[in-house]
Amino acid sequence: MNSTERRALTGLASLYVFRMLGLFMVLPVLSVYGADYRGSTPALLGLALGAYGLSQALLQIPLGMLSDRWGRKPVIYMGLAVFAFGSLVAAQTDSVYGLIVGRVLQGCGAIAAATMALVADLTRSEKRGIAMAIIGGAIGVAFMLAVILGPALAGIGGLSAIFWLTMALALLGILLVWRLVPTPPAARGPAVYRGGFRSLLRSGDTWQLVSGVFFSHLLLTALFVALPLVVVDRLGLPAAEHWKLYGPLMLGAFVVMLPLLRFAERSGQVPLAMGLALLGLAAGSAALLPVGGGAALVALLAAFFIAFNLLEALLPAQLTRVAPADARGAATGLYATLQFLGAFFGGSLGGYLFGLGGTGAVAALGFAVLLLWALIWWLLRMRGLEAGSAY
Repeated sequence: MNSTERRALTGLASLYVFRMLGLFMVLPVLSVYGADYRGSTPALLGLALGAYGLSQALLQIPLGMLSDRWGRKPVIYMGLAVFAFGSLVAAQTDSVYGLIVGRVLQGCGAIAAATMALVADLTRSEKRGIAMAIIGGAIGVAFMLAVILGPALAGIGGLSAIFWLTMALALLGILLVWRLVPTPPAARGPAVYRGGFRSLLRSGDTWQLVSGVFFSHLLLTALFVALPLVVVDRLGLPAAEHWKLYGPLMLGAFVVMLPLLRFAERSGQVPLAMGLALLGLAAGSAALLPVGGGAALVALLAAFFIAFNLLEALLPAQLTRVAPADARGAATGLYATLQFLGAFFGGSLGGYLFGLGGTGAVAALGFAVLLLWALIWWLLRMRGLEAGSAY
């Protein structure tokens, strides 16, 4: 990578760490500490977990398209400011409904599309896969830090302590982007308004990639509705010590994922790698079933996180290759929309089913989603091959 790419990735990977840290810190503790909020129920806590994804999904395409016209950085600044305000609202409430409102406002700071497009703007095509892997690694680092800091902060000051830190990190992210991240050249023109986005919507390759991120994030969010309680029950780990499990798992998953990513891209086996990753995600649902001991639970979660991290690198890298450069913000907006819709449905459905049937119901949701995903993936793959797709 050249100096501009290294500087861009340093700044944007750090931004991902700052922003995702606050989001991930909620995952391992919300179902435990959220029970203390006024009006709390499993379904409402699931909604609070997924509400962020709904507002993100509604705004990713508009803000991604806006970044094609206004530039990436102004949209990122605006989104981080709104995200900080939502964190402030969530930090000051003691009601589950106030928590949901704060999470919705957090989601209105929908900068994932603009940020992903900025990564693509500042990296060459041949370096895009490793760039997305670095971003994926940054997300993994954020997750590892989150599972250490989240339970510790919640133990000291409840969920509000997490939201106060989240607000501070969002404001720090504005400074980081302003001072460290290069500004890319202006787009050649608003091609998205001349039909570029419509052509993306007609592409089977596009839908294969964006449906993948929808289902993977649905599975992740649904998993974490029930997983913290499963870990407490089957491993005997209190919530404050869950970092001892998640931290090493995420680090190991990232280390294992990197050579798999390089092999897939260099050998032209990206579709095969995606198919195998889909199978790996089934381990997450299996981990919720009352079978095997603690070692089986750890092994299943390791397989899940390896598959999830691999998809987090492969899917956006492929999408930014098939999208026109001057409609890239719109393409990544569609990607992020499906990503956060997946988080919304995962949290909402997972919370509702957990309240009805416990962990077994959440596991059944996961297996049903995987079967549906496999069918859609196969149909879109066949369509792409018939159309002579290069992907």
